[in-house]
Amino acid sequence: MKKKVIVGLSGGVDSSVAAWKLIQEGYEVSAMFMRNWNDSTGLLQSECHWEDDLMFAEMVAKRLGIRLHFVDLSEQYRKRVVDYMFSEYAGGRTPNPDVLCNREIKFDSFSEEVRKLGGELVATGHYCRKALLGKRHKEVFRLLAGIDENKDQSYFLCQLSQAQLAGSLFPVGDMTKSEVRRIASELGLPTAQRKDSQGICFVGKVNLPAFLQQKLESRPGKIVEIPADERLMKWGNEMPPDDAGEEQLKYAAEPHHFNPLNGKTIGSHSGAHFFTVGQRKGINVGGHREPLFVLGTDVADNLLYVGEGQSHPGLHRKGLFVKGNEIHWIRPDLEMELDEVREYSVRIRYRQPLQKARLFRKENGIYIVFNKLQRGIAPGQFAAWYHGEELIGSGVIDR
Repeated sequence: MKKKVIVGLSGGVDSSVAAWKLIQEGYEVSAMFMRNWNDSTGLLQSECHWEDDLMFAEMVAKRLGIRLHFVDLSEQYRKRVVDYMFSEYAGGRTPNPDVLCNREIKFDSFSEEVRKLGGELVATGHYCRKALLGKRHKEVFRLLAGIDENKDQSYFLCQLSQAQLAGSLFPVGDMTKSEVRRIASELGLPTAQRKDSQGICFVGKVNLPAFLQQKLESRPGKIVEIPADERLMKWGNEMPPDDAGEEQLKYAAEPHHFNPLNGKTIGSHSGAHFFTVGQRKGINVGGHREPLFVLGTDVADNLLYVGEGQSHPGLHRKGLFVKGNEIHWIRPDLEMELDEVREYSVRIRYRQPLQKARLFRKENGIYIVFNKLQRGIAPGQFAAWYHGEELIGSGVIDR
């Protein structure tokens, strides 16, 4: 008997081809479009709104001959993703709403709606793959990177559970983007040449300060430039030993602490909570040979620390820390034991090339120490660790 699959049809080319591929593979396919956001506050005018996405989804469904359902999850999205964003930025952290959207909405709230319609599986247009690892008493699912290295989206799914993976399909994960567009063109799908969505998941490309000002007030403060002092290069190239103590690991993962007395005031900003480490745009201070980058923020005193040039030592760190209650294992069977040390490849942002690192499991969390200094480690973002092409686990960067 054919399994009933409901595809999350977004109005983009990837989910369109995902639906077609499932039809070819013999599944009983229908689709669902979800509206998650309809507030235009902070949106850039060039961006399409959800009505345009729905129109394309309807045209694709008609072309493929499948039924399209509609669900409004905007209330859940606001509570579980957007409110989280506001609270994190207010605290001086940089959240990743796309990761939260997948964990809380696409593979949770949306999946619940699929089950109500009798769907057995949920399919999306993500560029990643799922594989079944046979165990003696229990099925274990592996989350693998998509074969298109330029489009691999496994990072965005780094918080999924085994149960969520069990009920999901990723039909385009073994295809390249060019293949997807070629197939869409050959099929005459209206999304064939449509541009990929950008910006915040289901919200779009935004003017972030304008978007955040819905709940976060502007607070004029000082911009302090920190000179490229060699004393900021406090970490050597040596990796802590396997038996490294807590203090040694804390030192390796400790962020920079800037003092306004060691810099000079060069301008003003509208609120330190609107900025993130590594950011270049929005500082709006001229008179430098190289661009200025955000080195750090102090939301308590409303100070923005900046430095000149991408090679500024204040932009780079040796390690980071993930609290114990923020650690997530996609493969619970591979969870690290207390005081265990493992080598993994890690990324701290989407599309960042994987970086070699060692993970040290301690009672209060995991210390991740990289072989090479890393640029722009931002608290609130997700660190995801891989073994080869498999994503093993992830966690929110605490510091």
